[in-house]
Amino acid sequence: MTGRACFALVLGVAACSDPSSSRPDSAVGDAAIDADPQVAERRVDILFVIDNAPSMLDKYTTLRNNLPNFINVLQTIQGGFPNVHIGVITPDLGTRGALDATPGTPVGGSGPGSCFNNGSGGKLRTHASVNGSFIVDVELTDGTRLRNYTGTLTEAFFGLASVGTQGCGFEQPLEAAKLALSSQTTTNAGFLRPDAKLVIIFIDDEDDCSVARTTFFDSDPTTLGPFQSFRCNRFGHVCATGGTDADQMNQVGAKDGCTSNESSTYLTHVADYVTFFRGLKSDPANVIIGIIAPPPMPYAVELRAPSGGGTAIPAVAHSCQGNGPNGPEVGDPGVRLAEFANGFPNRSTYDTICQQDLSAVVTQIAQLLGTLWM
Repeated sequence: MTGRACFALVLGVAACSDPSSSRPDSAVGDAAIDADPQVAERRVDILFVIDNAPSMLDKYTTLRNNLPNFINVLQTIQGGFPNVHIGVITPDLGTRGALDATPGTPVGGSGPGSCFNNGSGGKLRTHASVNGSFIVDVELTDGTRLRNYTGTLTEAFFGLASVGTQGCGFEQPLEAAKLALSSQTTTNAGFLRPDAKLVIIFIDDEDDCSVARTTFFDSDPTTLGPFQSFRCNRFGHVCATGGTDADQMNQVGAKDGCTSNESSTYLTHVADYVTFFRGLKSDPANVIIGIIAPPPMPYAVELRAPSGGGTAIPAVAHSCQGNGPNGPEVGDPGVRLAEFANGFPNRSTYDTICQQDLSAVVTQIAQLLGTLWM
């Protein structure tokens, strides 16, 4: 049985047990991956950007329950299982500002949600079951498959994707993905193949807060307000109704027509990320974006006491709420993420994270992926 036929079996089979169908895992290192003759067709590099901030705690069980779906659905793609690289990063970039050479002062002490230095820096996560910093599962010209993990593919992915909930509370998924796929992050070398399609899947329960300048993390509240993630909303969004500038965004009440503030000096610009990721391939149609995050609307600002208690301060109201296995699950408006997805017409999908079963969302992503070889 060839590797291709084996992976075309029933949905849910994550790896084959036939020892003749794959190279022994212990033999697969970076040199072997580079040297072995691989089938050039149906190559796809899949990058997952998974939020690991404390706000994900209420959704962590749901996410872990759904992780196998991301692998299972690859079995359903027309033409059989593709030749994949799969990597995982978090949006934790510490107090790094994209336009500054060095990160700012660490914030938040040492507990969950604290931000230190460059955070994960866009580096691909590792796990004991994977020989390297990303999963390799590709077909060789002799019909066998080259794999660099032990156990099943689902188990290996589960290990990489179990990111926890201790990360920086100022999530920077767009900048983290850019760093992950940039040549400057040398630890990720080999993940992005020039002749492969590219799929980036963002999983987050708040909007992107990719920071331009480290001054955004200053503790002085005079200009930026209390040191809370609401800064991301106040200076990263503008709304046609009720929020045309930072002062209006700081006012309590419903808002409408909200978009990324592309003139902000504190946050990066979404349009620049669209240009960057589309430019990674000679044909932008070979880039697919999948986003699982809260909807961008409804949008409102309310007064809410900080998590540690005290006087109520402006905060963005949740745009979605669902019933999870451990109680209510909530998320805040994904304005910048939705705008980013719109930069990839017919090549992106966006659905809410406030649901227990993400199977439908994952299927949508797989359907888009299947169009890459049509």
